[in-house]
Amino acid sequence: MKTYIRFILSLLLPLTVGAVAGIATASSVNGWYATLHKPSFNPPNFIFGPVWTTLYILMGISLFLVSGDKEHAGRRRAFLIFGIQLTLNFLWSFLFFTFHSPGLAFAEIVLLWVSILVMIVVFYRIRPLAGLLQIPYLLWVSFASVLNASVFFLN
Repeated sequence: MKTYIRFILSLLLPLTVGAVAGIATASSVNGWYATLHKPSFNPPNFIFGPVWTTLYILMGISLFLVSGDKEHAGRRRAFLIFGIQLTLNFLWSFLFFTFHSPGLAFAEIVLLWVSILVMIVVFYRIRPLAGLLQIPYLLWVSFASVLNASVFFLN
């Protein structure tokens, strides 16, 4: 596959997943979510879209970097772990915003956090930059986990 096509597809995969999850999220932000008690460190709603878009772009770049190393034995494992974390990422929005279940969403985000950590390690072994580009994602999901737990306990 040509490099530029692989790059575009690598970006489109996480951005598309994020867009669909964003649609699920958007319908509840001004409704159910607005009625919840939130911690003082809860960022304004307009922050989430740009942050997630940036993180999805970084995911795509990392996927592109890993996909370019066709000889590495761990590439299939890297793709599997990427798929697992992206699926967990996708599901969280539905658990929290569609099913209004902060408790279940918190349990799931812990699994997401672990999968991101594993992805960072596996990606780093293939292409160090690919792993390092995922550190902001891990940091944001760490913050989101605390935020999720706070919302659960406050409500």
